[in-house]
Amino acid sequence: MPSPKSAAFPSAVQAALLFVALFLCEFVIGAALRDANEWLELNTMQIGVLAAVLGNGCVFAVVMHAQKLTYRELFHQSPASAGAVLMLVVPPVLLLVPALLLTITSALNLLMRVVPLSAWEESMFSRMADGSIAAVLAVCVLAPLLEEMLFRGIVLRGFLQRYPRGQAIFMSALFFGAAHMNIYQFVVGFVMGTVLAWLYERTRSLIPCIALHAAYNITTLLLADWLDAASPSRLLWAVLLALVAAVCGVLALRAMLVPRAARGTSA
Repeated sequence: MPSPKSAAFPSAVQAALLFVALFLCEFVIGAALRDANEWLELNTMQIGVLAAVLGNGCVFAVVMHAQKLTYRELFHQSPASAGAVLMLVVPPVLLLVPALLLTITSALNLLMRVVPLSAWEESMFSRMADGSIAAVLAVCVLAPLLEEMLFRGIVLRGFLQRYPRGQAIFMSALFFGAAHMNIYQFVVGFVMGTVLAWLYERTRSLIPCIALHAAYNITTLLLADWLDAASPSRLLWAVLLALVAAVCGVLALRAMLVPRAARGTSA
């Protein structure tokens, strides 16, 4: 009889198949919506949003029914109350956003010098940041909610039961980056996925993960143009303020989430 650890869902292979199933669901639903668009009259972004919502809904319904998992268990397994996590953990988590944004933006700028964006990728990123209601809804609401439910709530939750902590965090971040299917978002996904996975492993709650993910996406939409146009002096002040905020956030999270005996040996 397999041990509970080896039977936990999903394994790495099962996670890969889960992403394939999700992609196929979204592809089929998107194709159906495009076929029906003569009377729906949706634009490309709206079709993408609907396909993502319906595709994720189908996959979540099957997985949660098969695993006998409730939404309460999915969103918050922490022994601490949801209110306590929201009030105590989320504020210092949000202090990490400016430093993450500056770090990831710098890495992407270096990457794009080596691997320039293709015309298709430029078009895709432009649609994501075009300011339309559908784009804002997709980037700032649906992506944080649905991706955290899948990658942290289901995939990482299972990985932490099957694999050592460090391996589970690394693998889930790798899957999160790869699921975006381009090198630029892979970098963003891997860095953010690592931070989000650590946060989930420590809190066993999606509340701070969704908050960080949404805040990062919102800040990216609001400040991307400012970062490109900022003078060196303003950018320097932004870096210094982001560094101070990040240090405060890290120290607060360390005090709350890292056991005293583990401090100095692990983060």
